Amino acid sequence: MPSTLQPNSGLDIYDRDCWPYAKVWVGTASGMTRRDRWNAVIASYLGWTLDAFDFFILIFLVDTLAAQFHVSKSAIIGTLTATLATRPLGAVVFGLLADRYGRRGPLMANIVFFSLIELLCGFSPNYSVFLALRILYGIGMGGEWGVGASLAMESAPKRLRGVLSGALQSGYSMGYLLAAVAARVVLPTLGWRAMFWIGGLPALLALYIRSHVKESEAWKEHRIPTFRAAIETAASHWKLFGYLVIMMTLMVCLSHGTQDLYPDFLRSARGATGSTVSYIAIVYNIGAIIGSLAFGQFSQQFGRRKSMTAALLLALAAIPAWIFSKSMMVFVIGAFLLQAGVQGAWGIVPAHINELSPGQVRGLLPGFAYQVGILFAAGTGTIEYGLRNRFGYSVALAGFEIVTIVLLLVVVNAGTERRYIDFSTRLPDLTPCSSKDERALQ
Repeated sequence: MPSTLQPNSGLDIYDRDCWPYAKVWVGTASGMTRRDRWNAVIASYLGWTLDAFDFFILIFLVDTLAAQFHVSKSAIIGTLTATLATRPLGAVVFGLLADRYGRRGPLMANIVFFSLIELLCGFSPNYSVFLALRILYGIGMGGEWGVGASLAMESAPKRLRGVLSGALQSGYSMGYLLAAVAARVVLPTLGWRAMFWIGGLPALLALYIRSHVKESEAWKEHRIPTFRAAIETAASHWKLFGYLVIMMTLMVCLSHGTQDLYPDFLRSARGATGSTVSYIAIVYNIGAIIGSLAFGQFSQQFGRRKSMTAALLLALAAIPAWIFSKSMMVFVIGAFLLQAGVQGAWGIVPAHINELSPGQVRGLLPGFAYQVGILFAAGTGTIEYGLRNRFGYSVALAGFEIVTIVLLLVVVNAGTERRYIDFSTRLPDLTPCSSKDERALQ
């Protein structure tokens, strides 16, 4: 039997029926071992978790910072908008670096950058300095997702891409959950500055990436020669980019529209205490993590668009309990189910948009589309807060999200998907399985 039939330790997707008595490997044909793959996914997950933690710290400090800096609550909420608005710049800078020089180096530089800025936020003497730092932080936050997601998805076995996509995106909810825990534990004892100081700890993750994470084999195969070539390649896919921007704009309206102001809604409209809000946030972020993992796995079995549709319908059905209930317990249940649906849809996104994107610019295009969507949706919190003044908090949040979900259902189902794509082009020198056999392996 030829030596090419011997299984490679890094290839664990195979079929026994294509060749008699042989295992034929049809998955990602890279030289990465299973440990290499998991290290890449873990690094990307932790990067996104800690990035989200640093962002969501702020939503638990709106009242505190408004009093500290002697500004209105709307001014503090405006710093959220400023952070979201500068994220596309980070996606371009770090995305181009990732497509030109590889995923590892730019990811390490990005994590060190946003961690340092977060640390400095804790030393802000006034509102102007704080606002400037949050603008810079947006650049770092914008660069992490695209680079980390491309590294994770290119390293993941194809048969596990859906659930690992959900696991990666659940880092966002885990970051939110950790911020809620910090608000409950750190804020009352050490004060608001310490909340930002602990946000500097993610810089240590760069050491883990340097020592444990290998470069993406898919990037090596699709390596782009120059920055100009990367830009030209991305520009040639402008229709795909436009579609992704529309979808991601609505996805950002969905997530930030249901999360950013919800703690303030519970406090100001329902009279919840700070500790109660923290506990509720912990519960609904557990729901978000479960939703990300569950719908990520469903998408591997039933398709990306069908699973996103199911998750969006769950979120839509949960809105009455999430926002209009008179019982705090029903609020908790509603928030749990709504975030399971919201983040369930989001859990599919890393796999879905990386599969749609060409390999030469997979570091740039998905992340940039996501962050341009962030830019277009940056005013979500400000819009909802303005609608609150006219229609009341409950109607403002519910109405905005109902419209967003309906539009998302249309956009998601108007697109396509490439669930079975191989990110690597290097295949074993063997007679391939039939298309029917290959589909059975996905």
